[in-house]
Amino acid sequence: MLYLVPTPIGNLKDITLRAIEVLQSVDLILCEDTRTSSKLLKHYQINKPVSPYHQHNEHKIASHIADQLEHGKTIALITDAGTPGISDPAFLIVKECIKRSIRVESLPGPTAFVPALVNSGLPADRFVFEGFLPLKKGRQTLLKSLVEEPRTMIFYESPMRLVKTLEQFMEYFGSERQCCVVREITKLFEENKRGTIGEVCDHFKSKQVKGEIVIVLEGKSKTKENGKENKNENNYYDIDQHDM
Repeated sequence: MLYLVPTPIGNLKDITLRAIEVLQSVDLILCEDTRTSSKLLKHYQINKPVSPYHQHNEHKIASHIADQLEHGKTIALITDAGTPGISDPAFLIVKECIKRSIRVESLPGPTAFVPALVNSGLPADRFVFEGFLPLKKGRQTLLKSLVEEPRTMIFYESPMRLVKTLEQFMEYFGSERQCCVVREITKLFEENKRGTIGEVCDHFKSKQVKGEIVIVLEGKSKTKENGKENKNENNYYDIDQHDM
C-alpha cells in the first residue's frame, strides 16, 4: 500500500507519532528532495531506502512505483514540508494507485494554510484555497474571477513575488480589503501581518522578505448598509511572533 505522510512545515516536533511509526515500517520512502528529507529522517533515526519523487519526474515513474506496490512493497510518500498533494506532488501516483485498486492511506498532519487561516482573524467557516497563482498565463483571468468571491481566499506565494502580488490584489480587490500575510509558520521568526492590503503591502515593501508565505484574503462582503459595503466586524491587529 501507499502512505501519504505529512511532514513538519518548520518545527521538527510537529510530526505525529503515527507518521514516525509509518516511516519506520515501510520498505521505501519517496521524497520530493532527498537532501531536505534526510534531515528529518536522521533526526528521528529513520533508516530506510529513499528515492526522489517530484514534479519533474512523477510523470515518468508513477507507473513504476505502482508496479512495486502491486508486487507487495509498502511505500511512503513525503514532501519537503506539509501534506503531499497540497501544492506538492502526489496526485499522479494516487490516481495510478486508485486505477489499479492499490490501497492508499493519507495520514493527517501539518499543512501551512490551516494555521494561517485560523490565525488570520478572517472568517474561517467558508474559504477557498487557490494555492500558487499562475506566474503568467491565466493569472489575470483568475484574479478577475475572484473579485466577487465572498469566501475567504488563501494563496501560497514566494517571498520574491509577495509585494508584486499584493500590488495586484490592490488593483483587483481594492487597497482597503482586509488580509493577513503569514511568513515562516512554526519557525523561530514567524510573522503574522494583518491589516488592509495597502497597509500590508507597505509593510513588506520596507523590508527584505524571506521564508515561505501564505496570504489570507477577505472575501467580498454581500451585506450593504446605508448604501455602503458592510465591513467585517472583526478587530484586526498586528502580531510579530519571535517565539515558537
